[in-house]
Amino acid sequence: MMMKSIVRALTGRSVAWAALLVVVFTTCRPKAQTAGPTAPVADASATLAPVPPVTSATRIEDERNTIGVFRNVSQSTVFVTQTRVVEDYFAGTLQEVPAGSGSGFVWDDQGTIVTNFHVVEGARSVTVTFHDQETFEAKVVGLDPRKDIAVLKVEAPAKLLVPLRVAKAEQLEVGQKAIAIGNPFGLDHTLTTGVISALGRQVQGAGGVSIRDMIQTDAAINPGNSGGPLLDSAGQLIGMNTMIFSKTGSSAGIGFAVPISTISRIVPQILKSGRAEQVGIGIGVDPLQKLERRLGMDGVIVLQVPEGSAAATAGLKGLTRTRRGLALGDVIVGVDSVRVTHFDDLYTALDSHHPEETVKLVVRRGEGTVTIPIKLSALTAPGLI
Repeated sequence: MMMKSIVRALTGRSVAWAALLVVVFTTCRPKAQTAGPTAPVADASATLAPVPPVTSATRIEDERNTIGVFRNVSQSTVFVTQTRVVEDYFAGTLQEVPAGSGSGFVWDDQGTIVTNFHVVEGARSVTVTFHDQETFEAKVVGLDPRKDIAVLKVEAPAKLLVPLRVAKAEQLEVGQKAIAIGNPFGLDHTLTTGVISALGRQVQGAGGVSIRDMIQTDAAINPGNSGGPLLDSAGQLIGMNTMIFSKTGSSAGIGFAVPISTISRIVPQILKSGRAEQVGIGIGVDPLQKLERRLGMDGVIVLQVPEGSAAATAGLKGLTRTRRGLALGDVIVGVDSVRVTHFDDLYTALDSHHPEETVKLVVRRGEGTVTIPIKLSALTAPGLI
């Protein structure tokens, strides 16, 4: 009896729960759609609507700036080609053949073209091609291998000689826009953009010594860009594209440009005298340092001290010949507070000074060292420093 009462109670409760579930399900279930237009279904084969064409009014500011710079300065960028004489061993004759190309830019309205030294190095003849494809023979006015700068001169119509405006070196900042124009792989007037990645880089140049204060940029620079202008967003010259850092020979986002401060200093000197002014102490040394390497020593050996020079007056001593052979004189190991371990150190330390300034040379003489004050001068004789 008791068992039947319990079963009846449970059964009644289950029916109540079932009824509750029916109510909830009926309330929450979505209502069936009435007859009418069906909702649109996405078609897998459909394509996006075409993007409206870009107009001068819709281009972003950076695009308008880049286009404006290229239109204004591309006419000042030139294509530089050199030829060399080679011997045909089978025919026994000499012939002139193309030997390389690069870029350059118009410096003034007198026909001065600036490019890299390595673009024209060893050339028999050089030609310059302007934006309208007119080509002219160029004369090499002067070279500065240690700064990788070459100055050319062409006799071209005035309409083609549109010089670039020059920026102020002190206004350059890391992160600002950088625009490179040149002729990579012979493709004339190619533009690439980026930023100034770093300032004050020291890079080994074509002349065997480091070029100081180089501009590093991520604007793509490839073979053929050498000698072309690096510009800011105002279209002003901030440097000359010179080299890349790459294991493959193509652009890897690390390019270097000779800074405008160096170009502005060297080009007028070459135009004036045909050579770059070099500041030094007037002594003979060996830039290749063959003797230093043979002796396994640091520093720069003084080979020669010309009579009557400031170096001789200051008491510097060069190599002397004895019965036992050559005897060492002074070995330069420092300039002011700069340590000198090889020729590049000495050249860089002196290059930061001007004529008539006095520096303190630290030299190793015998078993000790001495400090010698000496006045710098502008050197004219080749082979001295």
